[in-house]
Amino acid sequence: MQAKTILVRLAGPALIALGLVATPAMAAEEPEITDFSFSFEGPFGRFDQSQLQRGLQVYTEVCSACHGLKFVTFRTLADPGGPALSEEAMRAFAAEHTVTDATTGEDRPATPTDHFPMSSLPNAPDLSLMAKARAGFHGPIGLGINQILFGMGGPEHIASIVNDFTGEEKEEAGVTLYGNHAFPGGWMAMAPPLSDDQVEYADGTPATVEQMGEDVAAFLMWTAEPHLMARKQAGLVAVLFLALLCVLLYFTNKKIWSPFKGGKKRA
Repeated sequence: MQAKTILVRLAGPALIALGLVATPAMAAEEPEITDFSFSFEGPFGRFDQSQLQRGLQVYTEVCSACHGLKFVTFRTLADPGGPALSEEAMRAFAAEHTVTDATTGEDRPATPTDHFPMSSLPNAPDLSLMAKARAGFHGPIGLGINQILFGMGGPEHIASIVNDFTGEEKEEAGVTLYGNHAFPGGWMAMAPPLSDDQVEYADGTPATVEQMGEDVAAFLMWTAEPHLMARKQAGLVAVLFLALLCVLLYFTNKKIWSPFKGGKKRA
């Protein structure tokens, strides 16, 4: 009997360590990330200029009230491959923002070389690198293979977050939390930021919550990877070059060794 008691005492911690016993961490609600289809996914994908412009509008009219883009300069909005605003539109957009001059310490209208303002709230994360920092699903052993194959990366995570509020609320430690299927644990402190027709798109696209979520997620992906298209093009050229090199090496090898292979030995 005593031996059985000792065995049970030893087996309990072992089962917990092996993950065979349910724990609160295991019982926590896993985030539900939707696999949205973005134009920039895959080896030949490219940013949709119109979508980036719509995403910039959503960020400016909604997200910028709390979140910043401190690693993004205004001049990049006119770069090819991005929102590609005209030079005049980019300068006018920059002038609508106020920055503090590092030399004089006084506020002034922003210029193209200035960065977007930082987050206005102390606990609101900056969104410059959010699409790189977040991941919808890391895949086996954190290798990220699912992002490569299925696109379950940062943009999907962001679009899912703004689309998957449940409408439920609760209060903990004096803080109001909002139910969200896409957030770890199922609850977050951010209230639903989007509602239908909250913005008016210039191109006439219906401003549904899902559409705005996808647009701002695509824009944030561009802020995190502004040279994504150039890297894809360089990678494609490198692959084609290596393929050609392999073919040349194969025929060169056959040419060099053909006299010594496959022939009959002389008497």
